[in-house]
Amino acid sequence: MQELLQSLAPWLSDNAIFTPSTLAQYWGGFVNTVQLVFISLVIGLFLAVPLAIGRASPSRLLSKSIWVYTWIFRGTPLLIQLYIAYYGLAFIPGIQESVVWPLIRDPLYPALLAFTLNTAAYTTEIFYGAIKATPRGELEAARAYGMSPLLAYRRIILPSALRRALPAYGNEVIFMLHASAIASVVTIADLTGVAYNIYSRYYAPFSAFIFVALCYMVLSFAIQGVFRLLEKRMLAHLKPR
Repeated sequence: MQELLQSLAPWLSDNAIFTPSTLAQYWGGFVNTVQLVFISLVIGLFLAVPLAIGRASPSRLLSKSIWVYTWIFRGTPLLIQLYIAYYGLAFIPGIQESVVWPLIRDPLYPALLAFTLNTAAYTTEIFYGAIKATPRGELEAARAYGMSPLLAYRRIILPSALRRALPAYGNEVIFMLHASAIASVVTIADLTGVAYNIYSRYYAPFSAFIFVALCYMVLSFAIQGVFRLLEKRMLAHLKPR
């Protein structure tokens, strides 16, 4: 990255906004945004699969408990959840003397907590809908082969449901990318936070924020391309021949 900025230095020397220094800040914001979104999505995905299975279970207590969690996180703004994680956790009695206080005082970890719980709630409902949409014929075939419920989930229901959930989950990934722009309100130097700092310094809102908007667009189109390839590969059997 440093070599690239040095090679661009002569071209950037007459530009007050896009200098090697500001581009390095943008690059840092880009990395922070990708890391924040990627980690929260990965953890949220691993949480969502067992939660979706529990949501579809015949146990009303388990199913309703998971429904309450998803209802709360889908029914409240992500910004409020971020504020509660960042400002609220610090006021829990004894938290400042605990071993987790160094993590809580770092804005990255409360943001990861809020983003992970939010995306896990949405992803749980996406997978739950895909599980409930499993064709009856597939379930009857699993029973005919003598599969146990656990084996049927592992070999039939989950692989089939994950394929059906792919388009909706792709939208959730893009949504989380766009929603990550609020991370700057808790002092995380993501793309939006860097753009605001540069705007505050140079008073050039169009240059600062339009450039960041283009960065988000590039990331969004890249995600769309990846999910298109996945859908083309995993849903090929649904295309008419």
